[in-house]
Amino acid sequence: MFQKTYSVGGEHEIPVGPLGIIPMQGTQELAALVDKHLVSKRKTMYSEDNALSKHYLRESYIISASCPRFSTGDAKGVIHETVRGYDLYILADVGNYSCTYNMFGMECHMSPDDHFQDIKRIISAIGGKARRINLIMPLLYAGRQHKRVSRESLDCAIALQELAALGVENIITFDAHDPKVQNAIPIKGFENILPTYQIIKALVNSEPDLKIDKSSMMVVSPDEGGLTRNIYYANILGLDLGMFYKRRDLTRVVNGKNPIISHEFLGDSVEGKSILIIDDILSSGDSIIDIVKELKKRKAARIYVGVTFALFTEGLDKFHELHERGMLTKLFSTNLTYRKEELRKAPWYVEVDMSKFLALLIDTLNHDCSLSSLLDPTEKIHKLMGQRDAGMGK
Repeated sequence: MFQKTYSVGGEHEIPVGPLGIIPMQGTQELAALVDKHLVSKRKTMYSEDNALSKHYLRESYIISASCPRFSTGDAKGVIHETVRGYDLYILADVGNYSCTYNMFGMECHMSPDDHFQDIKRIISAIGGKARRINLIMPLLYAGRQHKRVSRESLDCAIALQELAALGVENIITFDAHDPKVQNAIPIKGFENILPTYQIIKALVNSEPDLKIDKSSMMVVSPDEGGLTRNIYYANILGLDLGMFYKRRDLTRVVNGKNPIISHEFLGDSVEGKSILIIDDILSSGDSIIDIVKELKKRKAARIYVGVTFALFTEGLDKFHELHERGMLTKLFSTNLTYRKEELRKAPWYVEVDMSKFLALLIDTLNHDCSLSSLLDPTEKIHKLMGQRDAGMGK
């Protein structure tokens, strides 16, 4: 039996249990990258004669599991190897609509609801045998239905409570639309992580000649909801902040929301400046397109967009056109959810790889260590910018 002990001198603690990663359908590529980092990291830290080598020095930490379906569309969760006593990490992408299944002879694309049901099936298949169950769900299921307006369902809160009731101890998500949904499960672990450091690093590496100072660059929030997120970027980079707010037609509802009439800008002049726009989810992208056009009208120079999840629900054509017209310089997005192959090949797209961070996150949690240094990237960003300034001779 594993017991938690706290050692000194910077040595690793004894883990909660043997590590196991269960990739749900649509996450195999990301899980393989995470697994590779974990295998490499642990081989450099532990020798074969270590008492824990049986659990540390493995060729892979991935646990084989599946959710086969019957011809009627019904499904079941199956674990193909033992998980007794394991510290399990289920990796799920509820936004991966490229996954399909057959029902009554028809090919059906999986919706977020289908993915969420499969998560519960796998937890049920574990059957209470694991030491601990952790769920890494970067795109939070039903995260956009986070509050009640009039007579509406509270989908995200209900989902979190279901997971807690099934025995999930920790839920890890990224850039939740509203982190306050964690109030639905007050005695369970809920971590909302922002990819701030990774996006800034990708920006710095892809644009070595970019001047990051108040006279040359500015951060712009696409709406009032993203203001806190963009304030952090402006503060950490030492830049001024501007903001757009959406003027909506409150008399109509289109696709579940009031349509936007116009975007109004609040802030200093953007003329001649490079602009960084940060958001959590790029859905259709119409709002970002309108904002980019508004900024170009105001004579902004290069425009960069950074998002955690680039979904492009209405395709990429408008963004290809935006780039060809010289209005959009680059768009940065993580690999935490499904990206179309067309997007990954686009000349204006830069992928932000989160696999190494996820591996570090899993390794830290497996040892029940503090996540504070991972959740607050301020020091790492300052170090990154210092190295950049030194390389530019500042």
